[in-house]
This record gives sequence, structure tokens and C-alpha cells, in this order.
Amino acid sequence: MVLKIFFPQCCNKADSGLLVGRWIPGQNSAVVLAVIHYPFIPGQVKQYIHQMRGQSGVDLTVLGSWSMPKEGQEGMESFLRDLSTIFPQGQWLQLSREMGKIGFRCHVLTRDQRGGEKDKVIFIHYEQRKVMLSQLHPIDNGVPDPQTESQLPQVFGTVCQSEPLFFLDKYDDGPVKMTHWQSEGREGSIIVELMKQASTPVCLLTTWMLTLWTSLCSSRILNMRTMRFISSKLSTCLQLSYRTEHLQTVCSPTRATAHNHFMRKANIFVSFFVDVSLGLLLVSWMYRENRIGKLANTLVPAADHVAKELEELLQWLMGAPAGLKMNRALDQVLGRFFLYHIHLWISYIHLMSPFIEMILWYVGLSACLGLTFALSLLSDITALLTFHIYFVYVYGARLFRGKKWNVLRQRVDSCSYDLDQLFIGTLLFTILLFLLPTTALYYLVFTLLRLVVVMFQGVLHLSVDFINSFPLFAMGLRLFRSYRLAEGVKFRVHVYVSPTSQINPLKVSSVVQTYRTPTYSCYPKDSWLALCKKLFLGELIYPWRHKTTKID
Repeated sequence: MVLKIFFPQCCNKADSGLLVGRWIPGQNSAVVLAVIHYPFIPGQVKQYIHQMRGQSGVDLTVLGSWSMPKEGQEGMESFLRDLSTIFPQGQWLQLSREMGKIGFRCHVLTRDQRGGEKDKVIFIHYEQRKVMLSQLHPIDNGVPDPQTESQLPQVFGTVCQSEPLFFLDKYDDGPVKMTHWQSEGREGSIIVELMKQASTPVCLLTTWMLTLWTSLCSSRILNMRTMRFISSKLSTCLQLSYRTEHLQTVCSPTRATAHNHFMRKANIFVSFFVDVSLGLLLVSWMYRENRIGKLANTLVPAADHVAKELEELLQWLMGAPAGLKMNRALDQVLGRFFLYHIHLWISYIHLMSPFIEMILWYVGLSACLGLTFALSLLSDITALLTFHIYFVYVYGARLFRGKKWNVLRQRVDSCSYDLDQLFIGTLLFTILLFLLPTTALYYLVFTLLRLVVVMFQGVLHLSVDFINSFPLFAMGLRLFRSYRLAEGVKFRVHVYVSPTSQINPLKVSSVVQTYRTPTYSCYPKDSWLALCKKLFLGELIYPWRHKTTKID
């Protein structure tokens, strides 16, 4: 039977001593984690391994001996081989390497045979630091070897769970001296340690503020049916609720032990940091050179221009648009009805014009909470400024479709009629059929206007959703520390040298799909066929729809 030995590259030049690692259960494989240097006391080695076994939860043991004799250590290999009687194992690995040579020698001694009989061995080098810091993901495509796939998660898990074993470096005064990936000194950063110390009071303060905010939002006044309805339709309120939920996740006192929980916290934190940074850049740009005043002075004339263009469009529809012969009476009624709403809207705009600059000034300050808040407010302001277009579109759609929706039963009402009622209904249907071109023309024109507004709001919502859900931290790991997100291992075979393992990074598409933060708009959207069907049947279209939203 072939024996696979996973050996860390950092131990290639270690001093002679004992191999510490783990036998993979159910597989004829062994993972070497460290080399304990000579001289040592066997009793202290057993005690230390027992202590590390309790801290890590890994079945650590002495796998065998490692011999790299120096001058004056000619009998070191035979001495280490005799230690197999003190550390009894079913198999005893005897690895050796001569100074100045590349190759390794490996003997596997069984309990019954101590004569050094050679066995078929595959010696695989792995980078212990990368395996320690990486997270292995399942492979979705391809036809991998089932035996190899069952070994790799156990190899990665063994190295990751043996973290307490790697805390001991050459500067520590302990009973044993070892070689592993941190034996030259632990990796650390003063900035990271200071941030860890400062994160506790900051998280406690943020949690206290979020608790106050949550209690305020759950008050009786804000839980009224009217307030809940308004907040559910405003993009700013939705964004505020999701940012509150995200901050509660990041500032949670519970430590992220699982990898997915840690990545979710990290992605949310980086997304929030980038969001606030972009918002501050937007604020600095808006309040420079009086851009808010210029925007306010441009907004009212632009609204007047849009209203004037709509009036001219309605005047054109009330005549003979494109040479079409319309029903004049119905055409005049619909045109004057829509013109009346546009005149009301112009009056509303002029009434609000003295306060627009002040409103924009305070709206600009909201960007300090993040770029997503500014985009959400822009979407709400767009909805308010184009409210007259929405009204005209709804009226045209209702006239074109002519169906009544039952709110209580969530369906379109249908009634049964007798013969006289059916006869009168047929006459009325004939009249309405001849009036259909007039209503269809108004519906077509204002549906196109509504589609322009919906597309603009859709772009804003997609931008907000991209910032909220895109896994920036995971993507940064994929670009700069690709081994942290592993999809598998690639083995390279060299001539006269042991094969080496190289971590295959996770694909970019898999990173986005695996670590994307779910948001309110991460639901399947209507297809183009469904959208065309809605437009043909006269159903109302919305810029963004939830799963629980009623379909008209």
C-alpha cells in the first residue's frame, strides 16, 4: 500500500529530532506539523504533546524521526531509530537528508518489522503558512479523485486546528525546541494589536447607540400603520434598516468562530467603510464652490421645462397625433384631465422652490452616513419629482386594462350576469372597443415616460445593492492573498525531487457567489418576457419589487 506523507517545506533544513503530526484516520497518510529538535527528554516530549492535544483537539503524536546529521552526529540516525520503542506506533517514519543534497530518504518501520524494509512512499511538500491561513472550499466542477478529495479537507483541518502548536518559537524558554512556520518568531502587527484593543470599547459604544436607535424605531408612534407603509416605500428607510442590521452584526460581542461568520462580518465592515468614505468624498465635492446652490437654481427650471414638455405632448395628443383619427370627445376629456394634474404639479414645485436649496443642503449632509444613503435619497427625490408622471401612467394603465383588483381576496373580481345584463355589456364592450385606440395611445406614451423614470431608479438601486452586497474583503483576499480562499490543491512532480503542492485559488465568480451579502434586492427579477407581458396587459411596473409584494 502507498503511504502519503505531507511534509512542510519550512522543515527541510530543520535540525535532527522527532516528527510531530497526525495520522489521518481511514487513510494511509500522515501530516507532519513540526520537528522537535535534539536534545530533548522523552518524558517532557510526551507531556508537551499531551498538552497540545488537549488544547487543539487534534490527535497529535510522534510520527517518527527526522535525521539531518551535522559534524559530530554520525550516530544520530540510529539513536533516533531506537526511540521507536519509547514512542510505540503502528508505523514509525524514519526520514533523513544529507547536507548539500536535494533528495530525501524515507523508511517506514512497522511494529513487526524493525529492519528498515522499504515501502512505497509518496513524499509531498506543502507550504504550512498558506495551508494554515487558507480555507478550503468544495469543488463544484470536474471529476476529482474521491480519495484525494477526502484527504485534503483533513490535511487542511489538521494544520488549522493545530494552531496552539505553532505558538512556541525559538525565543520561548520551554522544555522543547521545534521548527515550524512560526519558529523564527510569531507573525504580528502593532497596528493590528492596537486596533484589537480599541475595537472592544468602540463596539460597546456602537451597540449601546444601536440599542437606543432600535428602541426608538420600535416606539408606538413609528409603528403606526401609516408610518410603516410610508417607510416601506422609501428607499432611504430601507437602507437605514439594513445598515442598522449590518452594524449590529459587526458590533456583536459574539466572536466569529466559523469562517463564514467571520467573512460576513469582514465583508460588511469593509463595505461600510468604503460606503462612508465615498459619501465623505461626495460631501466634500458638493459643498465646494457652492455646487448645492447651483444645483438648486437648476432644479426648478428643469422641472418647469419637463412640465412644459408634457403640456406640449398632451396638446399634441389632443389633436391628431401622427395623423391618427382619435375619438375627439374622449381625447379632449383625457387631455384636460391630465393637464389639470400637471398644472397642480407646477404649482407645487413653485411653492416649494424657496426651500429647495435648504432641503438639498440637509440631503447632502446625509452622505456622511454613506454614499448609499445619498443614492437612496436621490431615488426618493426622483420619485417625488416625477409623481405627476406616475399618476398619469396609473390612470392610463387603469383605463387601458379596466380590471378591478380585490384587495381582501387578492384577485381580480369576476361577476355572473343574466341575459339582459350580458346584452347591455356587449353593447358597452363594442363602444369601448372603438374607444380603445384613444386610451391605448395615452397608455403607450405615458408608459414610455414611466419606463424612463423606472430605469433611472433601477440604476440607483443597483448601485446601492452593489455597494451593500459586493464582498470587497473576500475579493481583496482573492486578488492579494489568493491562497486564503482555496478551491483545491495542485501537485507538481519534479525530477529527482519530492512533489510539491500548490494551492488553487477560488474562482472570482465563486468568490462573489459564495460571500455576497444578501440584501433586499437579491431576489430573482422579472425576465424581459415577463416585462413585455406586463406592458401588453397593462399591469403596473415598479422600479423594485420584493417577493411578498402583491402582483397587480
